[in-house]
Parts: sequence; structure tokens; C-alpha cells
Amino acid sequence: MKQERNGRESVRRGRDGAARPGATRRALIAAACMAAVVGTGAAAAAPADYPSEPIYLVVPFPPGGSVDTVARVIAPRLEASLGQRLVVENRGGANSVIGAQHVRQAKPNGYTILLNASLQVANPVLLRTATYDPIKDFVPISEIGALPQIVVVKKDSPYKTVADLVNDARKRPGELTWATAAFGAAGHLACELVNVQADIKMPVIPYKGGGPALVDVMGGHVTAMIEPMASAYPHVESGRLRALAVTSAQRLPSLPDLPTVAESGFPDYDMPSWYGLWAPAGTPQPIVDRLYQAVDQALKDPAVAKRLAAISFMPIASTPAEFAKFQAGQLAQYRNLISKANIKVDD
Repeated sequence: MKQERNGRESVRRGRDGAARPGATRRALIAAACMAAVVGTGAAAAAPADYPSEPIYLVVPFPPGGSVDTVARVIAPRLEASLGQRLVVENRGGANSVIGAQHVRQAKPNGYTILLNASLQVANPVLLRTATYDPIKDFVPISEIGALPQIVVVKKDSPYKTVADLVNDARKRPGELTWATAAFGAAGHLACELVNVQADIKMPVIPYKGGGPALVDVMGGHVTAMIEPMASAYPHVESGRLRALAVTSAQRLPSLPDLPTVAESGFPDYDMPSWYGLWAPAGTPQPIVDRLYQAVDQALKDPAVAKRLAAISFMPIASTPAEFAKFQAGQLAQYRNLISKANIKVDD
């Protein structure tokens, strides 16, 4: 899957799919952010009294998952930057739709914002219950970052590489299976992308969360899974799962011996799990810009960076304009993938 946004080389190729030798993702992002600051220096500032009351950061999942983990890492630093209390509010359910709908209906005054993963954009393409428009009903604040995913199988699986898995799937169409935490999750779409690019038929079995899905992979009830590092890698470290590959375009510095899916025979493959921050449509741009500045400051904080690095989270802090362009491209790509894979969800 070729990407369309520039300036993110260290996690994936430029969004136009072309490599940019000599330029790292962070360097390009830093340059873009500097240009944004220069270009918007004359823009109106946020209201002098904003924020004057607590801000609610809605996480559309129960406590304990990767989205909640990221929220609670950055929340204290956002609170310090904004000078106002920030409350992490978990509103889980319906594949993150309940939390998203809550924020959509909130007053567009900067006091209710949403932190979600790529499901925010994928859900309306997949689910009839997701009646919001991800572009029209929300204002993008910032892409916070990306979390690499890994392809895992049980510890004693006969598959040592992605090629082993794919070759056997070709011999036995429909017999090997993928597990996924939820339909529309980055892991689900990553599995479907392997199916499309490898031209194999491995049914995807949805679970109510990554935990139960990983348990069934460990038990051999499902053949393989693609899941974010934060939840999957501890089981690799403990010896209960075997990692075959990472889904980012480049190998992880922390796991230099683990190949990428792209290196495993699928050069266009790139499917990390990404996370972003949104406000309800109609939120004044000066408030959006103030929130973005707080995110940028939070992700530059050494203590925050250290905690995020511990779960292999790669911070980005894109500007609102960059994030708007990125999510529009992701929406188009998800629609294309879902159409090619003929994904149908009975919700």
C-alpha cells in the first residue's frame, strides 16, 4: 500500500511512495513544523481565557489498551502545557464508535476532544453503525504517532517467516486463519493487505479485543495475528509467541534482526497502527492550534519520549493541516483495500 504524505521516512516511505535518501522522518517533520510556525505567525491566537475549565480527552476504549496507554502517557504533559486539568474519559464500545459519536455531538469549544486510532477513519467505511463522516464531522488536531505492528504465530508454529505462512496458505486456501482485535482495526487491515498482496485466502476472525485474540493464537486455535507491538511483543519476549515480521516500512532499531513484511516479498507493504487527536467540527482554528502546540510540546518532553519508546511508539506531532491531508489519504486507501479484499462486516 503506497502512502501519499511526505515527510515520514523513518517509519514509512514518503506518502507519495518515493524514498527520500538522507532525510529522516523526524527531520522532515521538524522542518514542516517550523515552516508551519513561520507561515502562521500572524494568525489569530486562541482566546486569552482558553482553557478556563477542565478539558475532557475521550478515549473510545476501556482502560488498559494501547490507545488508553498513549493517552495516559501524554495527558499529564498536555495538562501542564495547557495550564488546566485534563481528564481522560474512557467511553468504550461499538468498535470505538460510541466515544467518537460522543465527541462529535459535543460543543465545539475545545473542552471535549478525541484520541483514537486508525479505526476513527476506517469505521465509517466498514460499519453501518458508524454514521459519522470522519472528514466533515471532526477537526483534525494532530497525528500523535504510530505504533509498529508485528506478525505473530504460536511459539512452536511450523512457520518461521512470512513467506512460510504465505506459501502454506496458497496450498490450503481458507484453512489457515488470522485473528484480529476488531474489524477495522489496524491489525485487521494489515491482515487483509497481506491477503490482497499475496493473493491468498486466510479468513480473518474478529475478537472482542487483542487479549482474547492473542490467547487463541498462543493456543493454536488461530494460525496468525497482526497486532500492535505494545500488546503483542510482551508475549514474544516471554516465549509464548514467535514474531515473523514487523509491518512498518523499515526495521525497528530495537529489533534489528526482525525483518519487515516488505522485505518478505511485498515491497509496497506498510501498515503501522497510527493514532490521532480530533475535536468536533466547528471548533475555532485558534483553539485547534493551541491544542496542537500542547501536543507538540508534550511529545518533545524527554520523560514522555522515554515512556513512549518503551512501547515502541513513534511520536509524530503533525500540524493540523498535515494531519488533515494524511487522514484523507488514509480514508481513500482504506476504501480501496476494503473494496479489493471484498470485506463485508455484519454489524
